[in-house]
Amino acid sequence: MEYTAVYDGVGTHFEWQLKGVASEMIDWFWSNMEKGFLLWHPEEHEPLQWAIPPKNGDLRGAVHIAPQTWSDGVRQNLYIRFENFKDLTEELKSYIKMDHCIVVAGLGFGEESLQTEQPMGYRIHQWQNSPNGVIGKSSGIGNMKKEDEAAGKVWAAHAATEIGNWEEFLPDLFRLFKVVKNPLYNPFSDLSVTNKKGELKYQFEI
Repeated sequence: MEYTAVYDGVGTHFEWQLKGVASEMIDWFWSNMEKGFLLWHPEEHEPLQWAIPPKNGDLRGAVHIAPQTWSDGVRQNLYIRFENFKDLTEELKSYIKMDHCIVVAGLGFGEESLQTEQPMGYRIHQWQNSPNGVIGKSSGIGNMKKEDEAAGKVWAAHAATEIGNWEEFLPDLFRLFKVVKNPLYNPFSDLSVTNKKGELKYQFEI
């Protein structure tokens, strides 16, 4: 997938588009990451586990453990939490413009990070349907762990490969798991977003 990463002094951002992928499929993926994590980035990912599993209908507060090694050669056993819009700063929320969105917080590298109050940084992924599939934008923004332009480019290269691979496997994986009706094993959260006078909410909160 071709992309251009832009650093704006706060974080690194890049836009993307995928053919044959629908917003509903990406919504589904975030609650079912363990089913496709190795396919998402075969070269750099190891199997994913949930420290706090997602609940059907509401992904907020779920935490996944995502072991991976980026192009800089550093292995990271990241604990990553799905955030609630009300807990975000106005600066973070100002980046959210599209119909669907998740914001995740990098907590740390061990179980003790589940108790942290200040995440290392945030990732914002947003997307919406387009005539041929979806368009989207991803942002990497540091918090306690500041990220300069060079660090942002390393993250963007990793994330762009992940997102590009959705085009290769996600439609098939989504279709196959439709036969699993038990939400304990196949949860789903509608990640469409409403914005009323600057107040962001998921559709299911209304």
